[in-house]
Amino acid sequence: MTNEQDHAPTAPAEGRDARPSAEGWSEPKPTAVLVLADGTVLEGFGIGAQACLAGEVCFNTAITGYEEILTDPSYAGQIITFTFPHIGNVGTNEEDIETVSMAAASGVRGVVLRTAITEPSNYRATRHLNEWLTARGIPGITGIDTRALTALIREAGMPNAVIAHAADGVFDMAALKAQAQAWPGLIGMDLVPGVTSAQRFGWDETTWEWEKGYGHQAAPRHHVVAVDYGVKRNILRLLARAGCKVTVVPATASADDILALEPDGVFLSNGPGDPAATGEYAVPVIRKIIETGVPTFGICLGHQMIGLAVGGRTVKMHQGHHGANHPVKDLTTGKVEITSMNHGFAVDRETLPKNVVETHVSLFDGSNAGIALADRPVFSVQYHPEASPGPQDSHYLFDRFVEMIGKHKAA
Repeated sequence: MTNEQDHAPTAPAEGRDARPSAEGWSEPKPTAVLVLADGTVLEGFGIGAQACLAGEVCFNTAITGYEEILTDPSYAGQIITFTFPHIGNVGTNEEDIETVSMAAASGVRGVVLRTAITEPSNYRATRHLNEWLTARGIPGITGIDTRALTALIREAGMPNAVIAHAADGVFDMAALKAQAQAWPGLIGMDLVPGVTSAQRFGWDETTWEWEKGYGHQAAPRHHVVAVDYGVKRNILRLLARAGCKVTVVPATASADDILALEPDGVFLSNGPGDPAATGEYAVPVIRKIIETGVPTFGICLGHQMIGLAVGGRTVKMHQGHHGANHPVKDLTTGKVEITSMNHGFAVDRETLPKNVVETHVSLFDGSNAGIALADRPVFSVQYHPEASPGPQDSHYLFDRFVEMIGKHKAA
């Protein structure tokens, strides 16, 4: 005998309106959509800000650090799909934000999740991820088959798309498809102006320690000028911990502006967008700095900027590298380190001149992950040593930079 309750309409999930199905069931009404440029529509449930934003969809394979990822300026212009299903379960806090300005937007266009966000279960949490996303103006969608979306990206590349969240579930699908198709994509797009600092400032905060929090550099041995293309806070902390007084300058600073600060070393930061577009104004500055012989270290976009400055080219990658489990081999030592990566462009090793030595290579696809100049104190890596996925496999790079500065000052 069939129980009548087996056929009773189910109550909608909290915050979701019900819509009747053809069979009489009550189904949650979608309140968010992800519309790809090819017309594919993925329906789900909205979280975060009620907004409609266009961007490039990528996937990130990290299982921790979602707050750092969502505040990494290198993700500007992108909609992040997390392959790990449980995102948000440890909440958010103010200490893990990576943008230099706590109030500034990181440029992330949206977030795609498999499951709904649960209540925070970590003692450091100060806010629910949903509230945090809303406050930062980032729309999100849950209930998506992220494995299928990831497989699509792996096969067809990172698509342009629109992510839209509306509490009433009303969407103009024709307009959203047109918006997704009209978005020009990241090739040729300079996104650095939206994430760089507006003015010069000093930095002395060091890394976080258990039961102590962040420290401060009180006795620096060297002065490093960091060019901000979208710098992450933990990069600056590791420079300070390595014994550096750090002065951060905007991406638009001239070589004369930088050299007038009398730096012992120059750091070129991470950042978003097409490196060739940013290079229109950044490369001449970097070339002049390299010519002076000042020790120079670059990370991520800074690595690509150095590659362009010495005469190489950058290329758009099929699916990019986004995650915290990327093995990289240091060709100078033979050691393999587990790294965090976030880049959709890569330096084309075939275009590099003979005075450039390839120092690191990705063991996932063999792409370039680091270079050094044979005739200048200059080196760079494509990955993020400050993100600590190894957890400290790559911190030696900051020590290597400081040692290079010391040798240059002693010469």
